[in-house]
Amino acid sequence: MNERITGHTQLIGLMAYPIRHSSSPQMHNAAFEKLGYDHVYLAFEVGEDKIEDAVNAIRTLDLRGSNVSMPNKTLVGQYLDELSPAARLCGSVNTIVNDHGHLTGHITDGIGFMMSLKDNDIDVIGKKMTIVGAGGAATAIQIQAALDGVAEISIFNKKDQHWARGVDTVEKINGQTKCRAILYDLDDTDRLRAEMADSYLFVNATGVGMKPLEGLSVVPDASFFYPELIVVDVPYSPLETTMRKMAKEVGCKTMNGLGMMLFQGSAAFELWTGEPMPIGYMKEILHISYDE
Repeated sequence: MNERITGHTQLIGLMAYPIRHSSSPQMHNAAFEKLGYDHVYLAFEVGEDKIEDAVNAIRTLDLRGSNVSMPNKTLVGQYLDELSPAARLCGSVNTIVNDHGHLTGHITDGIGFMMSLKDNDIDVIGKKMTIVGAGGAATAIQIQAALDGVAEISIFNKKDQHWARGVDTVEKINGQTKCRAILYDLDDTDRLRAEMADSYLFVNATGVGMKPLEGLSVVPDASFFYPELIVVDVPYSPLETTMRKMAKEVGCKTMNGLGMMLFQGSAAFELWTGEPMPIGYMKEILHISYDE
């Protein structure tokens, strides 16, 4: 690293809270070094109370850009100069590109999720998925899945600050895609069980399972799973959450969010550099493998 830092090195950030657990710095810095880019990627613990100041710092310090994660994805767009069409549709940003002071927000989460499924030989196109969450990452997954051709999406969320966003997402999917989407209250566990039983794929796209909610699960117990159901837990720290352990015990094929992180990261990397990450090399670096 010392040999790589120069007076011309460009900084790229990751702004979220909490974020010290993230594998993104390891991933991006390994890719920069492999491909010979004079860039360095660092994580900054920035919450919603400081995100406006952090965006201003991108301009002031001339960062090439930044990734954005919870809780900032749905907040940061208002401080940027432009949003990509997908980011505008999702109402969420996870990647900022700085072109000479002009900041553009993009969303690569949904692309990364769908690419990770394909990479693991999971084909949800034309089928039904049930997903928990209505925040930034969940919305990006839902909209990209609908655009890509998933036939039906059952969305579950508590009636909290994200509920209205879930309502809006369902309206967009039903009005602008060929997919059928319905929003349900996560507290309705009978409905959750029924929708899971009728699905090809189940996804937890919330922060439940990772700090500070480690040990918790959006699914009450293992009886909600059945062996033919494919289960994806977007959190990847810890690598095996409580929910994922339950699904594995039943015999489900499972994934954590490392594949999604890799492919959404590759899409962001390409926005900053003009070329994708070396995926095979990055899998070796991050020790990414899929369960059978």
